[in-house]
Amino acid sequence: MIKHRVIVVGGGASGLMAAGQAAASGAETILLEKMDRPGRKLSITGKGRCNLTNIATIDDFIAHFGRNGRFLRRAFARFFSHELMTFLEARGVQTVTERGGRVFPASGDAHQIVEALVSWGREVGVRMATGVRVERLVVEKGRVSGVMLAAVPAGGLAAAERADRSKRMQPADAVILATGGASYPATGSTGDGYRMAEEVGHTLVPIRPALVPLETDGNTASKLQGLSLRNVSVSLVFDGRKGAQAFGEMLFTHFGVSGPIILTLSRRVVDALREGRQVAISIDLKPALDEKKLDARLLRDLDAYGKRHFRTLLKGLLPHKLIPVCVEQTKIAADRRAHQLTSDERRRLRDWLKDFRLLVTGHRPLAAAIITAGGVSTREVDPRSMASRLVKGLYFAGEVLDIDADTGGYNLQAAFSTGWVAGRSAALGET
Repeated sequence: MIKHRVIVVGGGASGLMAAGQAAASGAETILLEKMDRPGRKLSITGKGRCNLTNIATIDDFIAHFGRNGRFLRRAFARFFSHELMTFLEARGVQTVTERGGRVFPASGDAHQIVEALVSWGREVGVRMATGVRVERLVVEKGRVSGVMLAAVPAGGLAAAERADRSKRMQPADAVILATGGASYPATGSTGDGYRMAEEVGHTLVPIRPALVPLETDGNTASKLQGLSLRNVSVSLVFDGRKGAQAFGEMLFTHFGVSGPIILTLSRRVVDALREGRQVAISIDLKPALDEKKLDARLLRDLDAYGKRHFRTLLKGLLPHKLIPVCVEQTKIAADRRAHQLTSDERRRLRDWLKDFRLLVTGHRPLAAAIITAGGVSTREVDPRSMASRLVKGLYFAGEVLDIDADTGGYNLQAAFSTGWVAGRSAALGET
């Protein structure tokens, strides 16, 4: 009996899951990865710790994906965080849950996840060929019939490959496009999948960086380079009006700002800048105190430490690096005695502590983004099977789709979930 033949293009998180699930579902499965080994981007995620998923509910997950979140409901219903953790634990990978519901391997080593997926794939019969770049999809009469390789590597495909290794055309009954996005190109994510999908008729939502550091005006950020602020609130200000907000940790860099809450807000910033809007970030350095309570705190400090210089008083309010910036921007003399501060100067200090602003001038390039926003339009993909609505036998998984979320494990879970569904659907011929 001839098995249904599935080719998976791309050996990242979604591709490894898709290939393993296709093989486990009975298909003859071949995974083609252009890099020298699979899972290169996965192995560096979360600063090498790999934030796998999150223990949030499905509804919370969907909310973190914004406008396209609903597309993932069917996939999450079939393979979600609990199933992922159970799957990994069955393969010897223990997990831990940290602040914000973020789930990591207990070992703190992302390579353990890659190894677990690769070994599982081989156990269930996936044939993995590395150093093989797919040039295009082959479509005949509205149905995918295989892939065309850019070139046949020396020695052909893997020794176990039954196809004629002298041919660039590799036939398949189904193809899963799991090529990732266009960020971190050194790991193999160079946007090949977008081009291949577009060539066979799919619509692409314009790609742009998401979860990306922001560039700011002037030299304020560079003066604060290396300073990390915790438990602060950051609001985006679009054309003078406050918008989205996030609470947590941020970091100053030589070019601007980064850190978890900045990355979370960056998708909105990128889109606003593309629309030509002015964008600033407003940092509330004392989010636990409203203006009235903060004013009372300042009055107490000024009364208790009236003989101290202003810059000395600030040591109880701010990190050391922020003090000269505060002095400069509030225009209060550093050597002014605390008891000499006027009510207007106290108001200026209070307002600055609640609204320290930086003008955003741009963002780091797509290559520096954690993920890519945009991609294959979800309107052209069946959410129940990840099958193309335009080309029979073609399936999609992971970042190549127009789905992206905040930090916290949401994006990797989407990769695993869509990979699981695509693999099973491709193996069983579900559309």
